[in-house]
Amino acid sequence: MDNILLPIIVIFAFLNTQDGFKEKLKNHNDNNTEENINNISIEGILNTLKKKINTVNDTTKTEENTNNISIEELLTGLKEKIEKVNDTTKKEEKANNISVEQILNIFKLNQKTIADTSNKLNKYAEENNLINISKLTSGGDNAEAYFSFDDTKLVFQSNNEKWGVQCDQIYVTEYMNDDMFNYKPNMVSTGLGRTTCSYFMPGDTSIIYASTHLGNSNCPEEPKKREDGAYVWPIYSDFDIFIADLDGNIIKQLTNSPGYDAEATVSPTRDKIVFTSDRSGDLELYTMDINGENIKQVTFGLGYDGGAFFSPDGKKLVFRSSRPKTKEDIKEYKNLLSEGLVKPTEMEIYTCNIDGSNLQQITDLGNANWAPFFHPSGEKIIFSSNHKSKRGFPFNLFLINTDGSDLKQITYDKTFDSFPMFSYDGKKLVFSSNRNNGGGRSTNLFIADWIE
Repeated sequence: MDNILLPIIVIFAFLNTQDGFKEKLKNHNDNNTEENINNISIEGILNTLKKKINTVNDTTKTEENTNNISIEELLTGLKEKIEKVNDTTKKEEKANNISVEQILNIFKLNQKTIADTSNKLNKYAEENNLINISKLTSGGDNAEAYFSFDDTKLVFQSNNEKWGVQCDQIYVTEYMNDDMFNYKPNMVSTGLGRTTCSYFMPGDTSIIYASTHLGNSNCPEEPKKREDGAYVWPIYSDFDIFIADLDGNIIKQLTNSPGYDAEATVSPTRDKIVFTSDRSGDLELYTMDINGENIKQVTFGLGYDGGAFFSPDGKKLVFRSSRPKTKEDIKEYKNLLSEGLVKPTEMEIYTCNIDGSNLQQITDLGNANWAPFFHPSGEKIIFSSNHKSKRGFPFNLFLINTDGSDLKQITYDKTFDSFPMFSYDGKKLVFSSNRNNGGGRSTNLFIADWIE
């Protein structure tokens, strides 16, 4: 196999510094007038490569036979290897054709992937549902990573100082190829204010996220340590929801009402968005159509309803809520909310239909149960919880049936595992964790293959 790939990888590495091999192949296919436009002939590949090599030779040659790439030596082997691939993979009538995707899949072997042995991590022995765990980031707080609809990219928030930011901004990574240990991924937010809760829009060419930049271009002030020692989250009133392309250009502003609008996610059926807002005076869930129209309130009970995600069929929502019950808890909740704060230490998991009907409390575990996400079957929910802890940590991932039965622990880190999301094909799980950080405080992104 190494002998087959060597000439291909050499030429890919060369063309990768030029205009991009994928673009060349696509341009060739766009000009193909034959019926099978997704295939490119051997001669087409070789002509494109030959042209690029000749260009380099013409511009770099300083002596008659110096600094020249031997075209015949490079391409003869490549032609033979492609012929072998065509002979073994050809399923259509046309012979001597190899698809763009076949070539690109081979070339991806030349890139850094999550299967790189240098990033392979030992998992806890009890983590039976996770294999091939890989660490994707190193340093800062990296969280809320969510897959693109085609499962090839992740969008997430980070405050990694090595990337030149002081508070959370939004980034997109092609996680199978990108080396985020050594290179900064593509920022898709403005770099101003503070951002949160990003998600891919249908088509994977744009993302939705919340930002405070219209209210203030600087990072908002963090809550001061309270006299009572309570741990609180800020609810910044400057947060609004935006759609941006993958170059960071804002395409559309979806909310502009006074107060907090954030925590938006998109339905797998690609027709709805759910988000949290305090426009009613309390933190409730709302839905809107994918174009931002037809906003409807979903929840109405007192408490912080947030972090909502759709079921795989788009018919239900799962979310976490504080739902204070006693007079003391209600008073504390209202007082904190008037200061733009919430206390996220007592939360449970709930589900409801997307119109708010059939509201069900799924967990009754105590402490903080949050960051829920539907299992690909739609019959289970994965979430983060510290219900076993007496001191606040650790947070681990748990799986539970949608009727509240059969609770199962999934991860066993000693500090923090949260923000899980299954890939759309159900084969992978991405999450944030404090594991494998050298004893520091950084929260990093991890990805694993999921097995039942």
